[in-house]
Amino acid sequence: MQKTKLLLTSLSLTGLFALAGCSFPGVYKIDIQQGNVVTQDMIDQLRPGMTRRQVRFIMGNPLITDTFHADRWDYLYSIQPGGGQRLQERVSLVFDGSDQLVGLAGDFMPGVSRDQAILGQDSDTTSTQPQAKPQDDTPPAPGSLLEQIQREVDQVETVPVPTPEPLDTEPQ
Repeated sequence: MQKTKLLLTSLSLTGLFALAGCSFPGVYKIDIQQGNVVTQDMIDQLRPGMTRRQVRFIMGNPLITDTFHADRWDYLYSIQPGGGQRLQERVSLVFDGSDQLVGLAGDFMPGVSRDQAILGQDSDTTSTQPQAKPQDDTPPAPGSLLEQIQREVDQVETVPVPTPEPLDTEPQ
């Protein structure tokens, strides 16, 4: 009888310790990630008029392609750090009837990509070169070579780079 009581007590204590280990502080819990990882740099590369193929190259395959809304792609991403609060991000891309990107909605907003910021370019499609500042603040002497060069530089007009037409993928 005494052995049975001791055995029952030890099994109960072992079971309690095993259950306590499930929620014991310091126990490692894995991060749970689901969906498409979308970064701000990916969003910054998107431009209106891009084809579905170009968007898929930048963003990857969408998580959701709705049969009722064939012109909309949804990218969802959620992460729950080990036992913490679940965070979720969503981006929806909208295409027109000719399969070109026309809209973007969600948690990210387009801006200047990291590469463009490093190069000093604006987020619009025309590339502008930053103005070179003279070494000293004194203006060049009238009629000098420096003044002629500065005048020519000031008169230059920027021309936007033409966007190539999408390739025709259907055989003739």
